[in-house]
Amino acid sequence: MAKQWHELTPQEKQEDLFDRWLSPEGIKFASPQAEKAYKERVTRIKDAIQLKKLPDRVPVIPMLSFFPALYAGFTPQEAMYDYDKLAESGKKYALDFEPDVSPSIGTATPGRVFDILDYKLYAWPGHGVSPNHSYQCLEKEYMMADEYDDLIKDPSYFFTNTYLPRIFGKLAALENLPNPINFVEMPFVGPNLTTFGDPDVQAACKALLKAGGEAKKWAGVVSAFDNDMASLGFPGEASGFSKVPFDVIGDTLRGTRGIMVDIYRQPEKVIEAMEAITPLMIDMGTSAAQTTGNPLVMIPLHKGADGFLSDAQFKKLYWPCFKKLLMGLINEGCIPLPFVEGSYNTRLEIIRDIPKGTTFWTFDATDMAKAKKTIGQVACIGGNVPNDLLSVGTPSQVKDYVKKLIDSCAKDGGYIVANGVAADEAKPENIKAMIDFTKEYGIYK
Repeated sequence: MAKQWHELTPQEKQEDLFDRWLSPEGIKFASPQAEKAYKERVTRIKDAIQLKKLPDRVPVIPMLSFFPALYAGFTPQEAMYDYDKLAESGKKYALDFEPDVSPSIGTATPGRVFDILDYKLYAWPGHGVSPNHSYQCLEKEYMMADEYDDLIKDPSYFFTNTYLPRIFGKLAALENLPNPINFVEMPFVGPNLTTFGDPDVQAACKALLKAGGEAKKWAGVVSAFDNDMASLGFPGEASGFSKVPFDVIGDTLRGTRGIMVDIYRQPEKVIEAMEAITPLMIDMGTSAAQTTGNPLVMIPLHKGADGFLSDAQFKKLYWPCFKKLLMGLINEGCIPLPFVEGSYNTRLEIIRDIPKGTTFWTFDATDMAKAKKTIGQVACIGGNVPNDLLSVGTPSQVKDYVKKLIDSCAKDGGYIVANGVAADEAKPENIKAMIDFTKEYGIYK
């Protein structure tokens, strides 16, 4: 009798997800060659992550934002508003460059959704920034310093009734919604439903329905693209997304200034709040992996970088819930993919305290030789090809840089070539040099 999911060990769950990724449900491959290429690519990535000696070569996974759109001759604004152009550009990039994964075109989120809801948290192409540029975060205190107790008591209700009304202008009336727990018995249903009769609340609900319809159109194109690329031999980059609790609060609730003040004035509240939202961040990542079968879960790291916090603060405030997030994902068979923006040179010994062969870390400005000697002993590492080099350098310079990385990091496996930060305006010939040289030079004898 087959074991139930909850009866499996973390390693068994990981293998189950990898098996699903290796043999994707519902995918009809375009040819035997495409199926062979798909399975080789997934196996190559799997072996690197599990720290096995790779069967053929080092994988190469370029981290991209709007590069495919710009390469295809479209603006970032067109990528966010014309979903067919978005998919067309992603396919052109994959077929022209042949990386080990297809691009995550879902990073170009649906612009009309933000128009409909009057989004406050970001400026995006054609709405606060040039149509030719990427989106930009607009930090603000969307949670006040005295609202930690509200977040701690009921995080989901806080996000619904406090956070969403503040970041979406059209959803301001949602602050009046009753807590769903109020519907626990029949006598309480009628009184609590009266709020939904308010014209402002109804307008907010209509805006949500309209935005949801638009988001569904976009998601349909993204899903069809992923299936199309899989049929052509390209697995997807990652299944889902999560965030470190400190960054959830520091990026989009309190803002950088707010949380930096809070860690001195009310550090215990910060810790308590992070612990309250950690289970939600774990669920965010695991649910995506279970839906798609792809075990990789992207975790962009922001405020844990060198210079934001002292080592003592990192150990006390950032790492404990970060590790709980990693372990929560690992225990469900997922492969956390921390996307380390900035440098982690002073953090490497701390973050190596994880199970071997269960994570994939991409680094931006971290010393990669040092990373290989520390975290690289228990985890797959990658990244570090600078975006400025890809933007203004030459193919020869890119090849020299990639050679240095492969020589210092890839000897016994456990390394994947990638750039350090998601690319927009890179030279196509430099992206191609990074991919082609890895295939040529990164072969295991």
